[in-house]
Amino acid sequence: MRSLKAVRLAAAALGLILAATGCGVTGSGGSNPQGSASGVSSEPLKGLRIMVPNSPGGGYDTTARTAAKVMGETKTASNVEVFNLAGAGGTVGLARLVNEKGNKDLTMLMGLGVVGASYTNKSPAKLTETVPLARLIQEPGAIMVPKNSPYKTIKDLVDAWKADPSKLAVGGGSNPGGPDHLLPMQLAQAVGIEPKKVNFVSFDGGGDLLPAILGNKLGFAASGAGEYIDQIKTGEIRVLAVSGAQRLDGVDAPTFKESGIDLEFTNWRGIVAPPGISDADRDKVIATLKKMHDTDEWKAALKTHGWTDAFITGDEFGTFLKDQDQRVADVLKKLGLA
Repeated sequence: MRSLKAVRLAAAALGLILAATGCGVTGSGGSNPQGSASGVSSEPLKGLRIMVPNSPGGGYDTTARTAAKVMGETKTASNVEVFNLAGAGGTVGLARLVNEKGNKDLTMLMGLGVVGASYTNKSPAKLTETVPLARLIQEPGAIMVPKNSPYKTIKDLVDAWKADPSKLAVGGGSNPGGPDHLLPMQLAQAVGIEPKKVNFVSFDGGGDLLPAILGNKLGFAASGAGEYIDQIKTGEIRVLAVSGAQRLDGVDAPTFKESGIDLEFTNWRGIVAPPGISDADRDKVIATLKKMHDTDEWKAALKTHGWTDAFITGDEFGTFLKDQDQRVADVLKKLGLA
């Protein structure tokens, strides 16, 4: 009897151990000690690299470095590296990303500018080859002049522009096809100027555009106000109008529609990965970006930079990218640029 009782007790003990460790033969799966129930690790992501495909100081660069800072401060990820690989409107970086097939640690900050540049530069590497991770932000464009510009309102500027479109140079921090190019081209159409007559001067990012604005090298500039918020606050740069549906917080300027111009235009930025990464590795990065997005630090960063929260991930972002790709191609064809 004692022997049988001992066997029963041992069996019961073994059953408790198996239940506690999730190793029961008939179980549907136990807990994941390395992560959540979904299988995505709850530990901070390590070794993430974010490539910025243009020069330091521009919108992509600011967004990438802000995201890296927030991830570090909130321990969402550790040792996040941001590096720049400028050239050809972002398509040099795009080619690098596509060629890094299967590299789970590499990502690229990108946006509307890379979509356009892939067409105008006839890039062999395509965004449709990348793995969509997340769209992070949206922001309106802004029409800006230096503080000593003779143009005090958007009407002043448009009147002078219409009088001699080729004489008034407009600068943007993107190549033809990017948001800083598409904005003045669509503005020209809206006010009755032939886009092909526009004298557009391209700069490789906002960091390169800023000295040209401050140095009176341009008639005006078209870009995102968030990249120049410090100069706007000090009065070195004056914003004549913004292209969003509403006015921009902290910027004393009307929208185009308030100024009688029938145009609304919004830029966006997101992050993609190389082709060939596993679903599990993709999901780890997406989970990390979701955690970052939900922090108070990220919400504060959105407000500081005048960005609108536009967070979508994975397949939803992929569908958005395909739509943007087609829309940009159509606009460039109408402008005779693709």
